Amino acid sequence: MTICVSTYKIIGGFAKSRHMPSLIGGKDMDYKDIYKEWLSNPYFDEDTKKELQDIADNENEKKERFYMDLEFGTAGLRGIIGAGTNRMNIYTVRKATQGLANYINKAGKASQGVAIAFDSRHMSPEFADEAALCLAANGIKAYVFESLRPTPELSFAVRELGCVAGINVTASHNPPEYNGYKVYWEDGAQITPPHDTGIMDEVKAVTDWNTVKTMDKAEAVEKGLYENIGAAIDDKYIEELKKQVIHWDSIKEVGKDLKIVYTPLHGTGNIPARRVLKEIGFENVYVVPEQELPDGDFPTVSYPNPEAAEAFELALKLAKEKDADLVLATDPDADRLGVYVKDTKSGEYITLTGNMSGCLLADYEISQRKATKGLPEDGKLIKTIVTSNLADAIAKDYGVDLIEVLTGFKYIGQQILNFETTGKGTYLFGFEESYGCLIGTHARDKDAIVATMALCEAAAYYKTKSMTLWDAMLALYERVGYYKDGVQSVTMKGIEGLAKIQEIMTTLRDNPPKEFCGHKVTSFRDYQKDIITDIATGETKPTGLPKSNVLYFDMTDDVWMCVRPSGTEPKVKFYYGVVGTSLEDADAKSEAMAKAVSEMVAAM
Repeated sequence: MTICVSTYKIIGGFAKSRHMPSLIGGKDMDYKDIYKEWLSNPYFDEDTKKELQDIADNENEKKERFYMDLEFGTAGLRGIIGAGTNRMNIYTVRKATQGLANYINKAGKASQGVAIAFDSRHMSPEFADEAALCLAANGIKAYVFESLRPTPELSFAVRELGCVAGINVTASHNPPEYNGYKVYWEDGAQITPPHDTGIMDEVKAVTDWNTVKTMDKAEAVEKGLYENIGAAIDDKYIEELKKQVIHWDSIKEVGKDLKIVYTPLHGTGNIPARRVLKEIGFENVYVVPEQELPDGDFPTVSYPNPEAAEAFELALKLAKEKDADLVLATDPDADRLGVYVKDTKSGEYITLTGNMSGCLLADYEISQRKATKGLPEDGKLIKTIVTSNLADAIAKDYGVDLIEVLTGFKYIGQQILNFETTGKGTYLFGFEESYGCLIGTHARDKDAIVATMALCEAAAYYKTKSMTLWDAMLALYERVGYYKDGVQSVTMKGIEGLAKIQEIMTTLRDNPPKEFCGHKVTSFRDYQKDIITDIATGETKPTGLPKSNVLYFDMTDDVWMCVRPSGTEPKVKFYYGVVGTSLEDADAKSEAMAKAVSEMVAAM
């Protein structure tokens, strides 16, 4: 089989030769040896070798590509597309899939099959097929979406088809030179213990490339080990979303009057988002034409991330032309939703952070569930540890339990599974600060398509009350408190960057601040060591959560700060939150925290 890559030059096909090096990236070989191995071994295709020959005089580039294996972590693979052990290519994808196949076969679950989806990025269809054919060669059927699909639909498909696992080829909102590979388990959530470490161990154990299997696509289809899926799953997924609508009456009354601008940012959200909005009754949906079609170059933005202001430049221009009520953007794999809402008093469009939109939706979903059918006694609102304390205030206001989990939506999915298996706990809403939430339990990952639908529904409901979404946000602040949250991401690329990130974490872990920005630290949580230390008494207790390289500082005046390396990008992230007496007061306190974080990082 040959993989044709006409649109992207980095990786070509692979040779059918089975002459594989026994150890690539092994401890007995340094990066120069591995580079030479890739150039000389007939296993690697000629396009790959040509790419490597082009960097023969660039020692730093060779080192970056071969100094380590692209790590298969708890989020799977994510890296720059290219030749090398530390890059995303058909070989690293195939190796990861072989490890997954070994884990599935050892678990005796091969008969369930694996669902595979992919996004609009370069090499995504090729990587999806590569994974499918490796699974097929291991006797595991692959259900492959016929074209690009959003992440939440893959999560849905895993459970709908009764698969043991799912693979999603996506790098989410990373820059265009990246791609990734995320693994889901049979509950529809990304892998969590014990499956995450079990799969990682199997991937690490693949050191002999002769053990990495593949097969011809035509043969896989003939043997019933490769099947395309599509429209039937789409229909079932959309129907599940529509079940989450609470106020059909509001949509019927004012849905035709609301003006919505939407952009999929060249990704997977375009068709499903427009479809569900149309089917529930929203008639005035304007899609940003320059960003409508899938494009792995993401030509209109430098970074296809709805958290970034530039992602909204074209959408806001269209919104002003159409006098839109709200402006929405989904990231390339449609699991995150960015939001701007119109303030009718000023006529300006105001950005909602992930914390704000998440809390606005949480308040809407819980309040309207309470109003229409009452809240269950065991209702649960779930957030991650870096998410706004406004969520805590909302939970307290409605008398529902708040559950705090580690960063990563898979931990929210894990809680839903626990509710189902124990019969204790009813899921009401779950979200994280990075623009991700889930309404309903049809999926076990962030779902920007259902969030798009729900936010438009909420806009319709508040419109019937002569309110905008911004009015609703202000009313929420007035009711439970003016919480303001921020995040600073510091990018540190390459080998030196990784070392610097580790240095920052070590410094803060070994010498935690006693005071920050005028607020005394009252407790220090080290999730890596599973210890919460009371600063005043010195007493310690466990965090109650899995170990993770995260530091958290509780301070006086309801102020907090959390530091963690990104699991998907070469960044260290500083999260912080304050509460003010007014919106202006909260803004001022948040700006002071942002300045203090910048000064601290600069001094390190």
